[in-house]
Amino acid sequence: MEPIFVVLLISGLIVFLLLAGGGNMIRFIGQGMIKMVIGALLLFFVNAFGGQLDIHVPINIITAGVSGFLGVFGVAALVIIDFFIL
Repeated sequence: MEPIFVVLLISGLIVFLLLAGGGNMIRFIGQGMIKMVIGALLLFFVNAFGGQLDIHVPINIITAGVSGFLGVFGVAALVIIDFFIL
């Protein structure tokens, strides 16, 4: 087979896969971003109401991701880590 034919075949396959599977990837990234925003909001409320108990969990990408993907259990784990380890 000619090299130009192989390059065109591979590039056509890549374009097809990008067009066919691109919607799922965008949806996956969007859901992840929404979970991280929810996690940041949960951490904000923990910091707002936990100030009386001297609980402060910093809000950054890692802690927002943990609390967003794990939910209440992730927030509880971060509070326990903050309370006992740090």
